Amino acid sequence: MKKLLALSVASTALAGMAFAQGSADYPPDADAGSCFARVLIPESTEIQTEQVVDRPEASEIKVIPASYETVTEQVLVKEASVRYNVIPAEYETVTEQVIESPERTETVVIPAEYETYTEQVLVRPAYTTWKPGAGLYGRSATSDGTGGVATGELLCRVEVPAQYDTVTRTRIKTPERTETKVIPATYKTVTREVVKTPAQVVEETVPAVYDTITVQKLVSAAREETIVIPATYKTVEKRVVTGGGGLEWREVLCDTNASPAKISEVQQALSAKGYTLPVDGAFGPATLRAMEEYQRANGLPVGYLTVSTVESLGVSPR
Repeated sequence: MKKLLALSVASTALAGMAFAQGSADYPPDADAGSCFARVLIPESTEIQTEQVVDRPEASEIKVIPASYETVTEQVLVKEASVRYNVIPAEYETVTEQVIESPERTETVVIPAEYETYTEQVLVRPAYTTWKPGAGLYGRSATSDGTGGVATGELLCRVEVPAQYDTVTRTRIKTPERTETKVIPATYKTVTREVVKTPAQVVEETVPAVYDTITVQKLVSAAREETIVIPATYKTVEKRVVTGGGGLEWREVLCDTNASPAKISEVQQALSAKGYTLPVDGAFGPATLRAMEEYQRANGLPVGYLTVSTVESLGVSPR
């Protein structure tokens, strides 16, 4: 009875595993001996252009000056008067203070002051993912990538912390304000002559005098017109993500499906590409660095010895 119960539990567990492996949390179905890891696919971007307002529509008031015409006319230069034979007056010189410019107020605009500050901005929220065990080439059980004890398992559920970025912003420190100051009046000293003894006169009639002069006559008064200045635009470029940036199951090489000889082939191919690393069949830190540099340079998923990386190097994964 116990044997039948154990067989029933094992059958149920195998059925549940088969169902789970068909879901997004497990690799797709593959041939025996294949190894898979979830890797971050690099983002693909493209440059897009768009029209933005460079200067918005505005209006301004234009003053059209008055127009005049030139005319000639007779003007009285000197009215008829009585001429007097004058006995000159006697004068004396006096000095006095006269205002040169009156007191006035003046308003000065003091511009706003700004300051720069930094703050942390969330670039990518924390998330959890499957991570391969110690037997996976490209990542080890220890954090420094120097090796670890093989567990025979390839997937570990780990939490990747959120990623932040430091950005610099500008904010107003002191707002714009105005100050009004009083400019005092100025005076100057003038000297003038005043009558000390009035003149005495003898009366004589003098006729009026006229003159022909040229004057400007107003034809049309000054006026204002409102002119609309249309908005101007400019073309700007921005980089838009078109794909990638997510995690996908990709076939990888590990100690289950690759031999030291196969690792040596990969090392030789990386060395031929100009990367410095030993060709010893052991996937150590130097091989990891060379592989990741090659993956970044060629737009490949970074961090694991994927089949696509091996094929890109011209090495057969089998």
